[in-house]
Amino acid sequence: MVDADQTFVIVGGGLAGAKAAETLRAEGFTGRVILICDERDHPYERPPLSKGYLLGKEERDSVFVHEPAWYARNDIELHLGQTVDAVDRAAKTVRFGEDGTVVRYDKLLLATGAEPRRLDIPGTDLAGVHHLRRLAHAERLKGVLASLGRDNGHLVVAGGGWIGLEVAAAAREYGAEVTVVEPAPTPLHGVIGPELGGLFADLHREHGVRFRFGVSLTEIIGQDGMVLAARTDDGEEHPAHDVLAAIGAAPRTGLAEAAGLELAAREHGGGIAVDDRLRTSDPDIYAAGDVASFHHALFDTHLRVEHWANALNGGPAAARAMLGQDVTYDRVPYFFSDQYDLGMEYSGWAPPGSYDQVVIRGDAGKREFIAFWVKEGRVLAGMNVNVWDVTEPIQALIRARTPVDTDALADPHVPLESLVP
Repeated sequence: MVDADQTFVIVGGGLAGAKAAETLRAEGFTGRVILICDERDHPYERPPLSKGYLLGKEERDSVFVHEPAWYARNDIELHLGQTVDAVDRAAKTVRFGEDGTVVRYDKLLLATGAEPRRLDIPGTDLAGVHHLRRLAHAERLKGVLASLGRDNGHLVVAGGGWIGLEVAAAAREYGAEVTVVEPAPTPLHGVIGPELGGLFADLHREHGVRFRFGVSLTEIIGQDGMVLAARTDDGEEHPAHDVLAAIGAAPRTGLAEAAGLELAAREHGGGIAVDDRLRTSDPDIYAAGDVASFHHALFDTHLRVEHWANALNGGPAAARAMLGQDVTYDRVPYFFSDQYDLGMEYSGWAPPGSYDQVVIRGDAGKREFIAFWVKEGRVLAGMNVNVWDVTEPIQALIRARTPVDTDALADPHVPLESLVP
């Protein structure tokens, strides 16, 4: 058992940090647990920010990981609205940015997350330019979408990734006019490729969303601080009362970099490099969640995963590793999305160029199917669309790493479980 006099510090009050703190207590750690969150809200989950909460279908309190009283009840020293501006690895201390308080740690977990990438174009300082990463962003955006819907206003979304599409769907449900600007030839091109990206484009077009593919925003035009239009690099101007920048997120590695920790290569998504125990180049410092880049043996590459399940599972894995338990973090990446009447779950990792075919099981036209990304017969990833309770066999096929009969894979009458060796 870890000595009760030890202090474990967690920097980052998102899902990964909160679940790590929970796990330390659940595993019997009796020392100090200090959780430092730079937001004033208690730790919360991010999926509702672009889904149920943004649509007004979920209450604000539903997004929090724990009720506020849970932290005191479990003797978690929670510091809200505080930042850490320095880690001294030699002294094993962290320093608070607000008042210079220095706290010594025995083990340190960096769960600093990611931040939205900014548009580097004129006009981004206008009041109608938005990002969606934090609860405060979602609260503001919810009011904006409701107002646009009432006034027949226009929203331009820069970026056709998951956040961009989920907000576009929410905006249409409020009644706003929506244009999505995406440099790639389809939405979600870098995640699910052109074969399935077109399906999501069709879904949104059916609900009135306009797409401009192959172009980028070059300027947001405004007057008196308000957005009037958005200009793309083909010279067109698109009506806009508000603009959402949804062009991805960058890992918050500044603290780790200043401390001299090893970072992952940009081609692997950046982030803090960790081993399969989520341990950094300093054996007493760990990283989890959006900021961590770990070598995944299943895919033989470094991955930095920005999805909910990675924070949910990575935080507890890091906590157990900090306690000295034998941990190997090799979860199959998983995420989900809800857009209009389409619900989907995706497991695996298959960026364009990594697979040689996409196998469809079911009816893609009715949007009730499972898609498999396959290379040399081996399943790299699977996405179930409006088909449920299949995540377990999909992930088992991915983990098997052995070729399967693709005709059987495409046949809905062949149970998926029977294809798992």
